[in-house]
Amino acid sequence: MVSEQPRIAPGRLRELGPVNWVVWQVLSRAAGTDDAHLFSTLGQAKGIFRGWLHYSGRLMPGGKLRRYETELVILRVAHLRQCQYEMDHHIRLGKRAGVTQEILERVRSGPGAPGWSAKEQALLAAVDELVTTRDLSDDAWKSLSEQFSEPKLIEIVLLVNQYEGLASTITALRIQPDH
Repeated sequence: MVSEQPRIAPGRLRELGPVNWVVWQVLSRAAGTDDAHLFSTLGQAKGIFRGWLHYSGRLMPGGKLRRYETELVILRVAHLRQCQYEMDHHIRLGKRAGVTQEILERVRSGPGAPGWSAKEQALLAAVDELVTTRDLSDDAWKSLSEQFSEPKLIEIVLLVNQYEGLASTITALRIQPDH
């Protein structure tokens, strides 16, 4: 059973330092909360946190995929990894990108659910394969490459792995939901 207590308590000014404290404040407001626990926890890693933020921000929201597609990927990863923190955060962000409640239910059902376009189905099937096998079969790659350019294919693989790694981090550190 997963512990209910965070393994590392969210930091404040002393633990975060002045730069990360400001970053945490801004990101918390953008997330619609007083304390985005992800950032007040990871911010304690100082420069690593800022490097991670830069990389993460280049994938989302700064990637070349449509924001809707990015949110489908992240929501599917969060669902497969049973990462409620990631799911809650991206349900809110996904709504802004056009992910309706009906689409969210299809994301939870997976790539075989009726109603996906060929592009969406290839994308979600690739997410499932990457999360479960850490690789893409030739068939999955062929389906995905028929729908996306090579730079976007690279981005998809990086995005899946970024959010799977983040789900692992959230789970291992027992980061608690925001209030």
